[in-house]
Amino acid sequence: MNQSKSKALFERASKAIPGGVNSPVRAFRSVGGTSIFMTRAEGCYLWDADGNRYIDYVGSWGPFILGHGHPAVIEAIVRQAHIATSFGAPSELEIELAELIKSFLPSIDLIRMVSSGTEATMSAIRLARGFTGREKIIKFEGCYHGHADSFLIKAGSGALTLGVPNSPGVTEGTARDTLNARYNDLASVESLIVANKDKVAAIIVEPVAGNMGVVASTQPFLSGLRKLCDDNGIVLIFDEVMSGFRVAKGGAQAIYKITPDLTTLGKIIGGGLPVGAFGGKQEIMSKISPVGPVYQAGTLSGNPLAMAAGIATLNALNEQGFYEKLEASATKLEEGTRKNLEQFHIHATQNRVGSMATLFFADGPVTDYESATNSKTDLYARYFHAMLERGIYLAPSQYEAHFVSAAHDDEVIEKTLAAQKESLHTLLA
Repeated sequence: MNQSKSKALFERASKAIPGGVNSPVRAFRSVGGTSIFMTRAEGCYLWDADGNRYIDYVGSWGPFILGHGHPAVIEAIVRQAHIATSFGAPSELEIELAELIKSFLPSIDLIRMVSSGTEATMSAIRLARGFTGREKIIKFEGCYHGHADSFLIKAGSGALTLGVPNSPGVTEGTARDTLNARYNDLASVESLIVANKDKVAAIIVEPVAGNMGVVASTQPFLSGLRKLCDDNGIVLIFDEVMSGFRVAKGGAQAIYKITPDLTTLGKIIGGGLPVGAFGGKQEIMSKISPVGPVYQAGTLSGNPLAMAAGIATLNALNEQGFYEKLEASATKLEEGTRKNLEQFHIHATQNRVGSMATLFFADGPVTDYESATNSKTDLYARYFHAMLERGIYLAPSQYEAHFVSAAHDDEVIEKTLAAQKESLHTLLA
């Protein structure tokens, strides 16, 4: 497959942009080679600068649950672009999207729009600290909550992929205020709370982790976190930037039937445009400015283009049978992959919740950071390039999710499985 134009673009980009990319997860550092530059997207397909077409399982890292270029979303963006691209003042679109989100997530009384998932999680942590008057937070090894200083301690996503989970530039004071527990290990959380009595402001967790690869919480783990927070006056934050509206209509909290105090959102609620949000209980959210003392602001927060795209997307998700069809496609891919792996006697683990999943080249179950990092990343790199050569675009890292969209119909899934079968065969060579 010719990728000469992409390679030339990467060389050009490297002279103007650090590493040639504007986000580390787009780099091919962990799989080898150079990043591919895309020029067009439609449905479940991407086209690169050399004209190669790929079936896309990255979906811009999650937002495109409807597929690229969904007509209703494009129409909403174009219509709004003719009206205004930004106001710097409130608009009715912000209210409409906020009300839609609240209808999907009953745990949210009030919600604040921001411009990215990182901004949402960063703001939620500040709010929890302001609400409790405490300084420390508990996060989990392998969970990624964006690139704010507090979160870059044993983080997932690009930090894990590139081997720099403790980033230079994070101060010792910030590091001391960030306590790391083991994912799916309630005892590790209890010991941190005991050792830091009345000092922990919040526990932030991905109820379905997607940034060390997809790793689901157990029901006892999340139920235990809820009780620990209730018993110790700690704010429980569910980071559903990735899982929100992706694993179920009501997010992971609907699957587990657990109500967090705060929820962070992003990706799908902007229909592919930059967006984020955080919301939750009224007594906590009422502490945020301008009604409360905890300051948070953003020039482009509630951007009308993103709001319009988000409204169109969430309205489409409300259509009858949407999630049932999406689940059927994701199940078909999972079952076909299992058969392909069995045929070639390749040891691997599939983790899937709804339409997000990861194929780990691991010998046993993947339930936390340690078991995720025991995966054979060299084998994944070979698999990635074999699939790429056959027109399947996967995340360029073992430690990321792949996403199925409404545009991945039976024919596309069958093409993917045929390419996968050939790719797995090459791993035995």
